[in-house]
Amino acid sequence: MMQRMTPTALPDIADPRRGAILVCIAAMISLAVAMGVGRFAFTPLFPLMVRDGVLDAESGALLAASNYLGYLVGALVAARLTMAPGRLLAMGLAATVIVTAAVGWSSTVPAWALLRFIAGVLSAWTLIATSAWGLAWLAHLGRPHLAGAIFSGVGLGIAAAGAFCLVSARFDTFALTLWLELAALAALAVLLPLAVSWRLPAPPAAAAAPSSSPSPRASSSGTRGLVACYALFGFGYILPATYLPALARHFVDDPQVFGLAWPLFGSAAAVSTVLVASGLKHANRVRVWSTCHLVMALGVLLPVVWPTLGAIVASSVLVGGTFMVITMVGMQEARNRASANATLVLGRMTAGFAFGQLMGPVVSAAIGRIVPDQAGALNYALAASSTGLLASAFYLWHHEQRHHTTEQHP
Repeated sequence: MMQRMTPTALPDIADPRRGAILVCIAAMISLAVAMGVGRFAFTPLFPLMVRDGVLDAESGALLAASNYLGYLVGALVAARLTMAPGRLLAMGLAATVIVTAAVGWSSTVPAWALLRFIAGVLSAWTLIATSAWGLAWLAHLGRPHLAGAIFSGVGLGIAAAGAFCLVSARFDTFALTLWLELAALAALAVLLPLAVSWRLPAPPAAAAAPSSSPSPRASSSGTRGLVACYALFGFGYILPATYLPALARHFVDDPQVFGLAWPLFGSAAAVSTVLVASGLKHANRVRVWSTCHLVMALGVLLPVVWPTLGAIVASSVLVGGTFMVITMVGMQEARNRASANATLVLGRMTAGFAFGQLMGPVVSAAIGRIVPDQAGALNYALAASSTGLLASAFYLWHHEQRHHTTEQHP
């Protein structure tokens, strides 16, 4: 039974329930800004920048790849940072607002590529710091089941950024102005998580675990296949996550219409995260993961085999409704299988995911060098992404079946 929190352990919070709600809201907003703005604001703004003539498909791929490379570097460097999660969270959010505004102040592709790289680094740091800070507080407050609410912030941020572009984008609105306005809104949004993380930097330290030094080889056994599948997930989802609004613009030039794809993507991500998190107690995580890869593969392939606005809307729902679920169950399964050395395995998962999503726009750009038609190049890349998702779905299902059989007949 958890004891009543003392003012020293939990300042300014009268009871664990109120504390958990406050932490969830702060962490949710933190992820919404770090991911919805720092990582994915480029997606709904990209077709508008193309419309304004400041970007083309090739330079857009460069900016996307720069952001994903930054995320990979940020994920690799984060483990070496000694800053407390609450402080890293605050630094990441403040810097994300500044870098977002700087895109609107700049006017050259090299400057934008550098800024998007920095935004990727910051989003990785903020995601890791927010997860560590928020989940630690929820565990301390006896409310670990609320983790789904925290991670729904990613989908909410994507939906909010998309909705902002949908409402603000007009034929006479310059895209770089929207970057500045989005930064101003993000600056207002981060006030709450900055205040809460400052007042509640970290829960009381957990009791030290028994000293043991399991070898990395032993603690991470059985997770290599999971890391590979997680990397294929990163490669599979990133192209639709980057180009859905641009694909929609092929069918209708009104930003009030083609901009709907991204809010749908984010809303599906937010809702699915909460729904699945509440039902995971009664489901097999690996089978949920495999099924999500199957559904995502269908969503990725839809615009290729059925190039219509309706297919793009369906793709937004199918891909958006599975990508945060895969994130949750994949990380939980890896942590469960390597609890003795979870940091090592989760680091490999994050690095694999970051590498996979980095390769998405790189492969698309490489195909574009061979295929003269940019739309055709993207279709080939989407087909390759779907194939990887299908292969990983088969592996996960087969792996779980074999694992279940081994448990029954050792």
